[in-house]
Amino acid sequence: MLPTPLRLPWRPGDDPVPLRECEWLVTNGLGGFASGTVLGVPTRRFHGIFVPNLTEPKGRHVVLPRLDELVETLIGTKNLGGAEFVDGSIQGDAHHHLREFRLEGSTPVWVFDVEGSLIEKSIVMPHGLNTVCVRWRLLEGPSRRLRLRPFVCGRRQDAPLVPHEAGACQIEPDAQGALRLRLAAHGVSLRLHLLPQGAFTSEPHVDRDVLFRMERERGYDHSAHMHSPGFWSVELHPGGGAALVVSSGEAAQAPDPDALFQAEHDRITALLTRAHDVGADADDVERRLLLAADLFIVMPGNRSHETAAERSGGGDDFRSVIAGYHWFNDWGRDTMIALEGLTLCTGRFDEARAILRTFAGYIRDGLLPNLFPEGGREALYHTVDATFWYFHALGRYVARTGDAALAAELYPVLQGVIEHHVRGTRFGIGVDARDGLVHAAAEGLQLTWMDAKAGDWVVTPRRGKPVEIQALWYNALRLMAGWGRTLGAADAARHDALADRVQASFEARFWSAERGYLFDVVDGPDSANAGDDARLRPNQIFSLSLTHPVLHRSHWLDVLATVERHLLTPVGLRTLAPFEPGYQPRYEGALRERDGAYHQGTVWPWLIGHFIDAWIRVHGCDARARALLQAVPHHLLETGFGSISEVFNAEPPHREGGCIAQAWSVAELLRAWQATRPEKEPHG
Repeated sequence: MLPTPLRLPWRPGDDPVPLRECEWLVTNGLGGFASGTVLGVPTRRFHGIFVPNLTEPKGRHVVLPRLDELVETLIGTKNLGGAEFVDGSIQGDAHHHLREFRLEGSTPVWVFDVEGSLIEKSIVMPHGLNTVCVRWRLLEGPSRRLRLRPFVCGRRQDAPLVPHEAGACQIEPDAQGALRLRLAAHGVSLRLHLLPQGAFTSEPHVDRDVLFRMERERGYDHSAHMHSPGFWSVELHPGGGAALVVSSGEAAQAPDPDALFQAEHDRITALLTRAHDVGADADDVERRLLLAADLFIVMPGNRSHETAAERSGGGDDFRSVIAGYHWFNDWGRDTMIALEGLTLCTGRFDEARAILRTFAGYIRDGLLPNLFPEGGREALYHTVDATFWYFHALGRYVARTGDAALAAELYPVLQGVIEHHVRGTRFGIGVDARDGLVHAAAEGLQLTWMDAKAGDWVVTPRRGKPVEIQALWYNALRLMAGWGRTLGAADAARHDALADRVQASFEARFWSAERGYLFDVVDGPDSANAGDDARLRPNQIFSLSLTHPVLHRSHWLDVLATVERHLLTPVGLRTLAPFEPGYQPRYEGALRERDGAYHQGTVWPWLIGHFIDAWIRVHGCDARARALLQAVPHHLLETGFGSISEVFNAEPPHREGGCIAQAWSVAELLRAWQATRPEKEPHG
């Protein structure tokens, strides 16, 4: 059962600014996407009707950044698209004619009233294809002529904006009545098919000094020229419509737009049907989060051996997770944290297994990749926690599915991970033989999830022994001991013994009786404080939230109460307590200012999942646990319409920031929403 359509609160005559600030997003399961503002005016360099993830040239490319939709009337032409310019002028009439914007399932739908003609527009990306389809239907009123002017670009999405004019754009018709468009300078080729076939007029046009407002606000280059090769004209008749299908690949036959929309409807209906624990008792918020989770699971396929496997028929075994839209690619840490919510809470067990196997193939020197940069470069490994989150993800997978065979298959790989850490591996990561705790320190690198870096400035270096690393390390050892006993492995007792030592050392080193909570880092380079960092951060919550809590039971309530009192907000946990030096109440400004606030107070919604785990462990699943999530339904109507943002300001009104759709934000809020269902409350 699909959720009730999510509608943006809007009435004709309202302030159009919310339409410019609200963004929609659809994806294709390959890392590509289409996204823009409800207003139709692009505000980010990443916005585009078509941003495919290509294998050649590699990476995501903004190839169709804008589509102007010009409706002819007796009193003039109305542009339902448009742009904003550096001089402050704005081109576009959408806000005058918009009557409704909604999400039907995952499909964005606009309804415009243009001089008595009710026109519906919707967008879909067929799953597994580098294709987008935009459809217009005349619901009622007189016929209208629609002119569609595409603006084209070949820029990879992470490349700088180039203000000067683009290179040559070659256009030629193909045998099926579509247009083949080639941007030779970028090596990008598009196929554009308008149905019913309309006349294309070659009329090159340049909009100069187009402003990308959000890029200016974020301190990046923020203007460029936009280039259009011409336009189509098509007549919209009552009960009829038109559709534009754009693809980066070859098409065997003319596309059927209605079939593309129906296939997507059937796919997401099947996803909801397959999702375990989703039935008559699942509410609209849960169903909406289940659909939001679908945006992030991808077949990567643009890394060399994955592409080769896909071409040989083995590509179904590769899966990954896009960490956030628009600019993140797949990150090891984010993937493993998000895996439970994105796959296990949605019944997508085969994809969970594929993700775990995919990343196991990338482990090097006992480390999981931190990230795969855009394009075809090698993975980067500068992370201490991603590898331990892998154990956590596998543990949750085995517990949910009973698939002990995967644990057995991966056990030798995980043995190697443990041994590399005991001996010591890259970036100063290794086990301290004196206490069994894991240390990590590499000058100029950020190794934990608090990874902000601006130039040479590592904002939160956390060198030494961070608290959550010990919690994850202990959890990994206990999981390994359990799997080892099941398999009859000789090293199971050794893992248990090392875990016992870690737990004793953790109690001795991290608990501060004076403060009543845990140190954030011990044995760091700050000699003034004996190397211990007592700043109050949320990382200590993992000491009692994981499957095997390292924290002694006697301290659970104190840690939970302290985090609740100083760090909990309606949208997540602050990354630094307000009374600590360096606390930043707002996440805003240019890159250096934002990075300086990223983990210095800024709220991260993904942390609420582990806070609720800790809450349930201490208090049980009562009504108060669900009350902690009451901001979720409202946020689904904000910036990333139907999804959850990356971060929020630390102080009310907690304005959202960062990515408009973040994998671990969605995953952990979905997981927490399911965990706090009212029927899960204990019965008296």
